[in-house]
Amino acid sequence: MRGQDLDIVAIGRSSVDLYGQQIGGRLEDMASFSKAVGGCPANIAIGTARLGLKSALITRVGHEHFGRFITEQLQREGVCIDGVRIDRDRFTALAILGVRDRENFPLLFYRTDCADAALDEGDIDPALIARTRAVVVTGTHFSRPASAKAQRKAMDLVHEHGGKVVFDVDYRPNLWGLAGIGDGESRYVRSDSVTAHLKEILPHCDLIVGTEEELHIAGGSEDTLEAIRAIRAVSKATIVCKRGPMGCVVFEGAIPPSLEDGISGPGFPVEVYNTLGAGDAFMSGFLRGWVRGEKIAECCRFANACGAFAVSRLLCSSEIPTWEELSYFLAKGSSERALRHDGALNHLHWVTTRRQQATPIMALACDHRLQLEEIATSVGASFDRIPAFKKLAVQAARSVAQGRPGFGVFMDGRYGQEALFDASHAGLWTARPIEKTGSRPLDFESGGSLGAHLVEWPSEQVIKCLCFYHPDDSEELKARQERELIRAQDACRKLGKEILIEIIAGKNGALSSNTVSSILSRLYDVGLRPDWWKLEGQRDPKAWENIGAVIEARDPHCRGVVILGLDAPAEELMEAFRASAATPWVKGFAIGRTIFAQPARDWLAGKTTDEQAVAEMARRFSAFVEAWTSRDQSALSGANA
Repeated sequence: MRGQDLDIVAIGRSSVDLYGQQIGGRLEDMASFSKAVGGCPANIAIGTARLGLKSALITRVGHEHFGRFITEQLQREGVCIDGVRIDRDRFTALAILGVRDRENFPLLFYRTDCADAALDEGDIDPALIARTRAVVVTGTHFSRPASAKAQRKAMDLVHEHGGKVVFDVDYRPNLWGLAGIGDGESRYVRSDSVTAHLKEILPHCDLIVGTEEELHIAGGSEDTLEAIRAIRAVSKATIVCKRGPMGCVVFEGAIPPSLEDGISGPGFPVEVYNTLGAGDAFMSGFLRGWVRGEKIAECCRFANACGAFAVSRLLCSSEIPTWEELSYFLAKGSSERALRHDGALNHLHWVTTRRQQATPIMALACDHRLQLEEIATSVGASFDRIPAFKKLAVQAARSVAQGRPGFGVFMDGRYGQEALFDASHAGLWTARPIEKTGSRPLDFESGGSLGAHLVEWPSEQVIKCLCFYHPDDSEELKARQERELIRAQDACRKLGKEILIEIIAGKNGALSSNTVSSILSRLYDVGLRPDWWKLEGQRDPKAWENIGAVIEARDPHCRGVVILGLDAPAEELMEAFRASAATPWVKGFAIGRTIFAQPARDWLAGKTTDEQAVAEMARRFSAFVEAWTSRDQSALSGANA
């Protein structure tokens, strides 16, 4: 086959899944929910993309916020969205789910006249189908005439081009009208009419995948082996029978006397936390091998491992492993039966699924609270004016950024809430502090539960935590600060937020070429794996080499280091910029008072206008941007003028 750039095109359901977060509670009593892309084909498209296949999705989403969430997330995951249509007359489908216990998972489908259910033949682009090696069709979309015709059209087209048809039986009785609207959890209702309908599909498939109950409905028998034989009577497809914790069994040719005589893929002994989405993860893993021509036993191994990840975690598409994560698990296993408690796997999952980030980061830091209060006091200005100045700082950063990626601000919520809104609207990378200003030992500004406080913060904001830490500190002080840093990291990971840890050592002891690198080593030893480090400028290239070596050895997935300013003269910062070239791990800077202190003093004193303050901060910020880009001393000559 020529001209193919896609491995699979999945067709059908796409929804927003809302998962109740109170495990063991009734769905009636759920107080909060996690949001993820859902729907069997959408999950498979994301799952296979994570595992290294080139996937696409054909579906419809609404012309609204949830529809945009799905398309944006698909793009972030690397899924081709050429086949995603925007339906301006219908809402995006919803699924609301809970975990009652290990056997009961209440599920509600909101699909009345929704976008993905309106899929029809016109949504199947022959040019897109010609680009793929296989299409994935699902049982749910054979339940309605228009979407059934759409899938049949895709099946015919892919066969014309020499491709394959994969059929995920995906049997949901209530979506066939066989159970009540509140019975989304139901997995099997016998129906001769559904069996007859599916029997027409089976001869045109190359791979058929289902649970034992799903094969029962496809084969028309509640004896699994008899059902598989009935499928074989009308189809030459490879048949995959999913058996939950027992793994799976596969039949490529004649059906043997016993299920155990098929090609077996044993399961992985993990705790079952939530079975919803396990089948989609299983299919993603199986396709990773099958599309690439791997042996069936290896396809089973991939599939069962992916299924194990899914049942051990809460969500669907969000929990499917990446290829790096899966490879690590298959090579090293896990000491945890509940994989969601495996720190190494969780870290790999996080760093290989978080959003991509352009570098370098060039940020105007204006998250200062105490320092701006001191400036306001010195000129006799009210603290009430500080929020307006922070908005001006965002204007300055925005004017320099001109929409380019990697530009950002550091901004607090105490005085900078309105500025944070402006930064978000401007598309600026944003870091927001959680530490109590000047605290040593580290304490948090929010008081009480840090996690409960961070729930309100947008996921796009990077959480910044400053800690004054020196190797000569007492063991008691270091242990207390490390405990608080770990608490901060844990809260961020639970809430899906990036964390930047800022370490300032020079205020509490001498700095040598090994000081900061030794701090990082110890913090890695206690379990910290921040997305970013923010470190004071080192004018010794050897210090940067040592820092880079620690990061490279301990967490090569770290996003990198940004240099902080500490109100240093421009010339000193330029020297640190030059020295930082000793390691590629330094990825930018965040300069604050060197840029805003004098403009803030003049503006708060009423000596300058808004426009003048913005222009002066933009001038100073631009000088640092140019200096970072060129690493040329002359670029900073006017930064402190």
